[in-house]
Amino acid sequence: MDPYSPTSTYRLQLGPGLALEQAAELVDYLDRLGAGAAYLSPILTAAPGSRHGYDVVDPSSVAAALGGDPGRRKLVERLHERGMGAVVDIVPNHMSVAAPAANPWWWEVLRSGRDSPYARCFDVDWSGGPLELPVLADDGDGGAAALERIGVADDCLTYEDLRFPLAPGTYSPGDPLARVHERQHYRLVSWRRGRERLAYRRFFDVTGLAAVRVQDPDVFAAAHAEILRWAERGELDGLRVDHPDGLSDPGGYLRRLRDAFDGWIVAEKILEPGEALPASWPVDGTTGYDALREVCGLFVDPAGERPLTDLAASLGAPTDVAAVQAESRRLAARELLAPEVRRIAALIAPAGSEPAEAAVAELLASFETYRSYLPEGRAVWDRAVARARAARPDLAAVLGGVDDAVRADPAGELAVRIQQTSGMVMAKGTEDTAFYRATRFAALNEVGGDPARFGVSPEEFHACCARREAERPATMTALSTHDTKRSEDVRARLAALSEIPEEFSAAVHRWHTACGISDPALDLLAWQTLVGTWPISAARLRDYLIKAAREQKERTAWIDGDGAFEDEVAAWPERMLSTEDLCADVAAFVGRVRPAGWSNSLGQKLLQLAGPGVPDLYQGSELWDLSLVDPDNRRPVDFTCRRTHLERLERGRRPDVDATGEAKLHVVRTALHVRRDRDLRGYLPLEAVGPAADHAVAFARGPRRDVVAVATRLPLGLAAAGGWGDTSVALPGGRGTWTDALTGRVLLPQRTDGFCAADLATVLDRYPVALLVRG
Repeated sequence: MDPYSPTSTYRLQLGPGLALEQAAELVDYLDRLGAGAAYLSPILTAAPGSRHGYDVVDPSSVAAALGGDPGRRKLVERLHERGMGAVVDIVPNHMSVAAPAANPWWWEVLRSGRDSPYARCFDVDWSGGPLELPVLADDGDGGAAALERIGVADDCLTYEDLRFPLAPGTYSPGDPLARVHERQHYRLVSWRRGRERLAYRRFFDVTGLAAVRVQDPDVFAAAHAEILRWAERGELDGLRVDHPDGLSDPGGYLRRLRDAFDGWIVAEKILEPGEALPASWPVDGTTGYDALREVCGLFVDPAGERPLTDLAASLGAPTDVAAVQAESRRLAARELLAPEVRRIAALIAPAGSEPAEAAVAELLASFETYRSYLPEGRAVWDRAVARARAARPDLAAVLGGVDDAVRADPAGELAVRIQQTSGMVMAKGTEDTAFYRATRFAALNEVGGDPARFGVSPEEFHACCARREAERPATMTALSTHDTKRSEDVRARLAALSEIPEEFSAAVHRWHTACGISDPALDLLAWQTLVGTWPISAARLRDYLIKAAREQKERTAWIDGDGAFEDEVAAWPERMLSTEDLCADVAAFVGRVRPAGWSNSLGQKLLQLAGPGVPDLYQGSELWDLSLVDPDNRRPVDFTCRRTHLERLERGRRPDVDATGEAKLHVVRTALHVRRDRDLRGYLPLEAVGPAADHAVAFARGPRRDVVAVATRLPLGLAAAGGWGDTSVALPGGRGTWTDALTGRVLLPQRTDGFCAADLATVLDRYPVALLVRG
């Protein structure tokens, strides 16, 4: 029996407004859409008020706020009745400790200290004494004034709305509160302390998320007992593993998980271009950011690189992407992740030293991938050490000592902590800093992408697809996720700018002169965002730009921000949208690129859905979805509207490509049903022939090569050149009649031996894509 993998997944973001019971009511719609499985955001009990579920506080129960275990069972029952799978997102790396009373494991650690049976669950360094909790307000006094506001109530130490346990025998009525505080296994300290030193490892730079030691077999068992209970009962078909790079031994963890669960497993591993998933990982693949880069890159015109670079330079925005990324990673290592750097440096120089910290920071910023997996990833490690030495020759001796120690013991604490932290530096430095600084072309600034690589050629795309089919045919592929910086449809519209960079450059100069933002990089990002999401409300645009400005960490930041600059940024959307002539100019320009954006959206969606791997459809993206980074991409989805459009398609409607987005739903529904109904194993690139051959991408799927996907790329250039002319794609030979599943058109053989070529001027006259099936 072949191992299970879904034909496709549909991601549901559970939370306020979409609990498990409401998800169960969507099963009929998802089945009719053609989805193979419902893919759920984390459903274990999360912190009070959680809007996403990644802040788990109790892994032994399903969140009551989502409907608890009865809600989960009802959803799974409905899915299985329809022959669909249930895939759940899990978070093994960390737990929320922001509200200690909500987390029973953390509560017991605070109550009993290192002697607690739960102390082994968290990655805590107890050598420095009591565990410091950075929760106190600080107006420059180190938290002294806030400390005066602690109290005792109901056998708890209190501060504001937080509660902390009192160790047994540490309080009697009338005891001075300062003395009571000193008797605990923890200390409440200034929130600023968390930027300098912490005794517990965090998730990235979030002090409210503490790392969990799932490498301990007992901790693994406790953290996964509820999940594996579902599996034992046949109520779980797949798992998505969040952030395995944060674990001490990702491969070991995944092997233990595979031993306990024989369903479909994908890991949220961000692969840099050219990087392969470690061969020793017993998983079906990644969550698909590698495919996102490849598919979306097809629709970017490399010829637009120079003009768009010149535009950025003319505005004063950075153009040296590599330099921006390098400096952003150094910033992440030196400042955002300073506690982790200091903890690593203490393993080199126990008393602590500035050279040791500087060497560790430079090394962490020098990795070309998120993590090396020693000893497998030795080449990645060697290149990082060499790069760090070249950048800081003054630290060569210290770096040499680190290199020697890690080579001698690649499974030791020093090696493990460096590997755990390098991915954090990459994520915070690149995704959450550099992507908001190097803004010459925002369509490239995506998780798993590379802003320095301008587009993907058809040859590279086909090579990647063939490799995926051969090596990891059940890996997930994605275009939009809860973590993407902008939705697939925004990127598709922005991709069209690469075809008319001079026109866009002229437009931006007009708009900037009329209503610019004083920061050049943010200004350029704002105009691209406006074009990519138009029409957008002032409130949504304001919230996005404030977040982008803080992520830049130049003029302002999340901590110690610049209020005056933020006021300027916050006022910009309303100021811009209130300028009638400017809005008319923007609207006219968007009208120029919107149809090309639609074409790109349909093209990249068809290639994802028909291509190798298990395609994921992010909630709501079956219609046009012009969302930005979270929380914008977690807005409620209007499923009533989508049901209405689906019913029209089921009655035989073949919609126009227009603002309703129904054409995208038509492509999604048609492709998902073809995936579900046919065997798509195998991959064969097909070559277009004719004057517009560079504008077509096509491939065949299935053992008999009886499903063919055809998509248009660079549509503005195609139109400027006069269209398809006599360009065609030769279809695989064999018996049977080819039909376009999207239009119902039958392609007649052009020769007596049954040979058939798809004349693209005809096949693509209704839609910019075709899904040909042979009967």
